[in-house]
Amino acid sequence: MKILVIRFSSIGDIVLTTPVVRCIKQQIPNVTIHYLTKPAFKGIISSNPYIDVVKLLDDDWQKMITDLQQEKYDYVIDLHHNLRTLRVKKSLKTTAFSFNKLNMQKWLLTALKINILPPIHIVDRNFETVKSLGVINDGKGLDYFIPEHDCIKQKDLPAQHQFGFIGIVIGAALNTKKMPVQKLKELCEKIEYPIILLGGKEDKENGEIIAAHDNVKIYNACGKFNLNESADIVRKAKLIITHDTGLMHIAAAFKKPILSIWGNTVPAFGMTPYFGNDVSVTNIKYEIKLSCRPCSKIGYNKCPKKHFKCMNLQNVEQIAKDALKLI
Repeated sequence: MKILVIRFSSIGDIVLTTPVVRCIKQQIPNVTIHYLTKPAFKGIISSNPYIDVVKLLDDDWQKMITDLQQEKYDYVIDLHHNLRTLRVKKSLKTTAFSFNKLNMQKWLLTALKINILPPIHIVDRNFETVKSLGVINDGKGLDYFIPEHDCIKQKDLPAQHQFGFIGIVIGAALNTKKMPVQKLKELCEKIEYPIILLGGKEDKENGEIIAAHDNVKIYNACGKFNLNESADIVRKAKLIITHDTGLMHIAAAFKKPILSIWGNTVPAFGMTPYFGNDVSVTNIKYEIKLSCRPCSKIGYNKCPKKHFKCMNLQNVEQIAKDALKLI
């Protein structure tokens, strides 16, 4: 049997599909799994031993479709479910199972603040997509596999961080999902323990502002490492403090204690850190209860209300105390 799994983006969403991929591979005899995603996210799944072939979304649509048609898939598992995946499914003309995005329920919550979302994590909703195949959740949580060449050597980190550090993810896809730089700076000032700041190249400047408080205690790794290398730093951390980001889900894959800070998005969307059946991992969520939350299921560049209370009112002193208690 040959199955095509589709999830184009993004980092966290792809990581959240890994339990389904693992269980399909382990529970269906003689199955071959192909995974279709964007080229930018190939590195997330290229080392996954449960995926046999990685297929990439191509600018040349017809060339990509021809390639996929030649594979003669028995089933398509669409875990993205948008217009482009609909085109893929129509072109392949095979049995397909599609993820229920619950868009109406999410709209009711963001627009009218009426919450009728089922209290089910997105991972379990992914499993509902494949229940017709007899695939069930094994409860082992998320997967993330780092190729050997992307593993961080001890010498790649400052000497003062080689015996333990807290990882703080300062970036996020959109500004309303992350605390302002000043709040992040205050948080780092209150934590008396080595800190590594994590983020992309776009976060490097903010990282420098935060690290300027204490360049010995705080190491700005933003933009210095690729995604898999950053994931390895997450794996080496004592705990992770993060916004609602892809690295949050990578930290969950490594069963790291997580302190997650929520802005415009809410845990009710079902995208909280997922540890499977492991209830021993610390998972503390910080969110300010406001009538305007959630304002979006994705986020904005600026707070629509202009006060940004969901992040400006975060109690960084409490977050720092909780982090030090766990250390």
